[in-house]
Amino acid sequence: MEQRRKRTTKKKRKTNPLVHVLKAIGTLVLSVFLIVVITGSIFGTVLTIYVLNFADTTTTVSLEKVTQSNVSRILYNNPDYDEETDDESEAYELYYAYRNNSNHFIWVDIDDVPQVLQDAVVYTEDERFYSHDGVDFKRTFAAFVNVFLPMRRKFGGSTLTQQTIKNITGDNADEGVDGAERKIREVFRSINVEKTYTKEDILQSYLNIVPMGGMTSGEIIGVQAAANYYFGKDVSELDLAESAAFAGMINAPAYNNPVDNIKNNSVRRKYCLDHMLENGAISTQEYEQALNEELALAGNWDYSSETVYDEEMEEQGITDWYLDAAIEEAIDRIADDAGISYEEASSQFMSGGYTVYTNVDIEMQRKMEKSMQNASNFTTYAMDEDEDTLWADFICMDYKGNVKAVVGGRKEKTESRNLYLVTHATRSPGSCIKPIASYAPAIDQDLITWSTLSDDAPIEIEVDGGKIEKWPVNYSEDGSSENWSYKKLFTWQMLMRSLNTLPAQLIYRMTPAYSFNFLREKLDVTTLDEADSDYSGVTVGGLTNGMTLEELVGAYMIFGNGGRKYEVSYVSKIEDSNGQVIYEKTDGYKQAVSDSTSYIMNRMMTYVINDSVGTGRYAKLKKTEVAGKTGTSSDWYDLNFVGCTPDYVSGVWIGYENPETIPTNDYQNIGAIWKNVFGDIAESEEHKKFDDTFEMPDTVQKLYYCTKTGLLSTTNCSSAQVGYFKTSNTPGYCYGGH
Repeated sequence: MEQRRKRTTKKKRKTNPLVHVLKAIGTLVLSVFLIVVITGSIFGTVLTIYVLNFADTTTTVSLEKVTQSNVSRILYNNPDYDEETDDESEAYELYYAYRNNSNHFIWVDIDDVPQVLQDAVVYTEDERFYSHDGVDFKRTFAAFVNVFLPMRRKFGGSTLTQQTIKNITGDNADEGVDGAERKIREVFRSINVEKTYTKEDILQSYLNIVPMGGMTSGEIIGVQAAANYYFGKDVSELDLAESAAFAGMINAPAYNNPVDNIKNNSVRRKYCLDHMLENGAISTQEYEQALNEELALAGNWDYSSETVYDEEMEEQGITDWYLDAAIEEAIDRIADDAGISYEEASSQFMSGGYTVYTNVDIEMQRKMEKSMQNASNFTTYAMDEDEDTLWADFICMDYKGNVKAVVGGRKEKTESRNLYLVTHATRSPGSCIKPIASYAPAIDQDLITWSTLSDDAPIEIEVDGGKIEKWPVNYSEDGSSENWSYKKLFTWQMLMRSLNTLPAQLIYRMTPAYSFNFLREKLDVTTLDEADSDYSGVTVGGLTNGMTLEELVGAYMIFGNGGRKYEVSYVSKIEDSNGQVIYEKTDGYKQAVSDSTSYIMNRMMTYVINDSVGTGRYAKLKKTEVAGKTGTSSDWYDLNFVGCTPDYVSGVWIGYENPETIPTNDYQNIGAIWKNVFGDIAESEEHKKFDDTFEMPDTVQKLYYCTKTGLLSTTNCSSAQVGYFKTSNTPGYCYGGH
């Protein structure tokens, strides 16, 4: 039995060790393959999402304004432009132009570029330019593979379209994530550009903005400036050898230009000619001739090529006062739009190809400059220049805050962008602060009316040490202090005579803090100090720093437009080099006071001008209505006048560089100075009366009041006078007995 069992037991077969090894390798290979496939799928999905995110946010780059890529221009309304008969392009004229002086650029149309130069550039830089759609994926893939080769050479994948976009946008990051993101943006931008523009448009832009090397006076931009510099000729005159020399240097102008590195340029010239020959652009004979031609270089390496705007710019001279302000505002706007510093925006503006549209009335600006330089408009007698050292500035704007003219001095301007008094110098507004800090907000709150009778008496305030003091004193026109009369005067009389007592009483009732916030929040006065929320600052203009004339006059616009406070601006619109609008002034405003308050204040301020004892009587015009206010600081250091005419609000300030008393015998009354410098322009305004531009609102009534009581008059009153009252706040009736 045991022997039978032995026969039936099967013998185990031994497995070949090689099979085990092959199975293990197969499993490993399959696992690695699956890992690669899964990882690749995940990576591809993430990459696709990443790329599509860029596709959603990429916009087409505009080529229309590439001619201005390094020229910023400032324009003004053409006063002779006729909408019905003139071309729209004539609506504006050049005021001033800036370009980065380190760049030399001349625009050239593609029709004036010889075909040999076009072919040389295309077959050297992008030989499939005419067949791809903005991106040469074959070249891009080759460039990608080249990165992983052990003996790789520098190999670019950018097409002419991509290079054009990079030159226009300045978007040229090359390293890391930033470089990858830039390439993705560039790809989609290139595809979009190719859909929008022809190959001829793209090549024309490229040839005009491609960097072509440096020189002692700056970088050469474009083939026209390069033809002038390297060969002393127009680009249309370039032959095949010269064209190949140009095309060959584009990849590295500093190392391959024919002036500094003729050997390198010869190598690159051959490279260019080889590609032209391979693509059938030239014959063998032309190839040999161009290859052996000796280049005739210009030899004048100090040559400064002209730009398309040089003829306009060479006669520009010193920037005027308006340009100074407009440039500063434009730089601020660019900084805000781009989220960069003022210094960065300033550099960008000078060479960024911006177009700035200004609000200037060019004829008014030029007249005002001459008027301010006329010494007889200020002095009471002929003074020597060394003796007449008084400073002055002036500004005029419309009732939407658009500045029409501005002058920052009495002398001819001798340098560009120097100290700008109107926008930077802070001086005391004196009594000019009263209409905007006390009278207007008090009428708006119904604290007073036109005919409210108030005592010419001081208030009591606590001064240092807890002492109670009667304040403020009044001042006469010669600057001497006056005792209080303790007489009852109407509101309009207090304003007309510029007495300090009623404003102090009003500030006491409203609180200095309220008036301070009204100036800052409603009227955009930015120069206030927190310490100015006291009685002196908001009552009589004794501010810590003072106000700029621009802010003071800007605040008065509310008295000629229904109480609306618009932003003061010298610039109406700014476009970047691609024609995109980065700023445009809107008609937005803040309702600082009601239209009824605005109208009543306007009517009261005409008495300042028209009454025989009004402080502004010297500003009265023959034909045009004026509402205004004078302002004198303590010790007569500063004199101001702000005048509202039907079309404009304007103001003038006089004082010394280092504050000192202004001699009244030497200089005319501040109202007379305003009239002297601006009167002719005001008299020529389209409108003569405020009713032509600023109608009495339904919320105001023109009524007679009793000159004894200030109440609305009846038949029992022996004397009555016209006043203007808010419909919602009229006095009671006077029934006589006075």
